[in-house]
Amino acid sequence: MKTLVKTFKNKVGATAIEYGLIAALISVVIIGGVTSVGGNLKTTFSSISTAISEANSAG
Repeated sequence: MKTLVKTFKNKVGATAIEYGLIAALISVVIIGGVTSVGGNLKTTFSSISTAISEANSAG
C-alpha cells in the first residue's frame, strides 16, 4: 500500500498510471467496436453464403 501511495505522489508514477488508464479506456472502446462490427460481418457473410447456395442449387 505504501508503494502505491508513493507512486501517486511521484509525478512520473502518476503520469504512468494516467497513460495506463487512457490505454485501458481505448482498449474498451476498440473491443466494443470490434464486437459490434463482428456481429454485422457475420450476418453479412451468412446472407452472402445463403445467396450463393441458392444460386448454385437453382442451376
